[in-house]
Amino acid sequence: MDIPQRVLCHGKVDAAPLAAAIAAQDDSAWFEDQQRQKDYEVHRLTQSIVLLFAEVDPWPRIDVRREAGWNRLADVAVPLMDQIIARWYPPGGRIIRAVAAKLVAGGKIDPHRDAHPSFAVGHRIHVPITTNERVRFTVDGRPFKFEVGQAYEINNRLMHSVINKGANDRIHFIFDYVPADKEPVPTTQG
Repeated sequence: MDIPQRVLCHGKVDAAPLAAAIAAQDDSAWFEDQQRQKDYEVHRLTQSIVLLFAEVDPWPRIDVRREAGWNRLADVAVPLMDQIIARWYPPGGRIIRAVAAKLVAGGKIDPHRDAHPSFAVGHRIHVPITTNERVRFTVDGRPFKFEVGQAYEINNRLMHSVINKGANDRIHFIFDYVPADKEPVPTTQG
């Protein structure tokens, strides 16, 4: 969403239960859904555990589906998302995407804008699960350091990129929340 800031820090959150659940996932879980990597060249060096996926074409119709990661992570992810939404956003909307996204050590996500109209109505929230000193998230030419234990909203309509020059993978839990007054025509909710 095109928010006034490049990045908005929402402050402390307790992501420890979600972090533990993600860490307990089998390595194969990161490869069960590679649609994001196939559809978006900039995500080719990432891996994903998808909880919710939004089919948004033809826009403005939307179909939100629960994916394989939902059954393994929702019991700890949903309370965290609800906590963030209750603290910072108007009630009554819905979550249209949710994913644990890993950027492998030495990987990068090239500069890009999230251009689809669905990104104009959804708040893009990042919750760092693991990171290292050599990860840099850049939004509109300005570098940011995201810390574990915090939640952030990014303006994904601006040019943004990530580079992980560290020896360890970076994992963020990312979700898109659409307030009720911005919702497109719903078809289903997973």
